[in-house]
Amino acid sequence: MKTKGDLKKKANIALISQVEPKKIKETLKDSNWLQAMQEQLDQFDKNQVCKLLPKLENAPIIGTKWVFRNKLNEDGKVVRSKSRLVAQGYSQEKGVDYDETFAPVARLELI
Repeated sequence: MKTKGDLKKKANIALISQVEPKKIKETLKDSNWLQAMQEQLDQFDKNQVCKLLPKLENAPIIGTKWVFRNKLNEDGKVVRSKSRLVAQGYSQEKGVDYDETFAPVARLELI
């Protein structure tokens, strides 16, 4: 089940965490999504991914957006709610807003 329409079809099930929210206001009502968001922010701190800087006069502010997804098991049941904070990179310019790029890759010891 991924949409509210799917939940309406199955009247017996009313678990709000199975719905993937599209707006931040929807997530603030559910503790599962709040926990997923906090885990993402904790990973930023742990991995020292980013740091806040004062706004420069000649540089634009890059917006961010939360993306929410449910992770399903083989039976199609929700096992985990995941959230990601992503930059709206379409507004960035190389050399102005960033100098390096980053792509997550699998480490050998995890495989």
